[in-house]
Amino acid sequence: MYLGGLCFITDQNASSSLPFEDMTRKVIKSGVRWIQLRNKQNSRKQIYQNAVILRQLTRGTRTLIINDYADIALAADADGVHLGQDDLPLREARKIMGKDTIIGISTHSIEQAAEAETNGADYIGFGPVFYTGTKDAGSPKGVNLLRDIRKHISIPVVAIGGIKLENLASVLDTGIDAVAVASGILKGDIEENVQNFMDIISSYHGLH
Repeated sequence: MYLGGLCFITDQNASSSLPFEDMTRKVIKSGVRWIQLRNKQNSRKQIYQNAVILRQLTRGTRTLIINDYADIALAADADGVHLGQDDLPLREARKIMGKDTIIGISTHSIEQAAEAETNGADYIGFGPVFYTGTKDAGSPKGVNLLRDIRKHISIPVVAIGGIKLENLASVLDTGIDAVAVASGILKGDIEENVQNFMDIISSYHGLH
């Protein structure tokens, strides 16, 4: 499965002018190969329906990860699930998803990151690196802690939270494997934003 340098996180609040499906089509058309469905507002039924739409758009060409719900990820035939600290425990999610699917975990400290790796996570999300208005994710952790995380964790590390073009280089300098972005892509010209993100990411060894 593809876990490259740029993950797009769906966020209807960051682009009120574009319907959910249209924003995702634009991002995919622009070349993003990793899509993560995050939906905190809708019912589980609507989240499932959105997941099915995304699977139709991504099947065979993109990696699709569903936030929070292992059962919805499985039902929609997604490539994996991304869990928060208050969601189903990783080992229980693995029983549902199977050994060949991707399971990521949101972490906010070195201890949480180490625990996720020990319990068999395929990658960790770490943040928020900077302040973000996208969700209430706690106080910013900064790039220094992100650099420490990279030193202690051997599985892929994905930075998240307030990442924009102007601070992207400082995040990539820590040696992390990928960045997850919502509003940084959706605010303004989506195609241009994606291209700029990908140009900067591609200049770092091992990220593309």
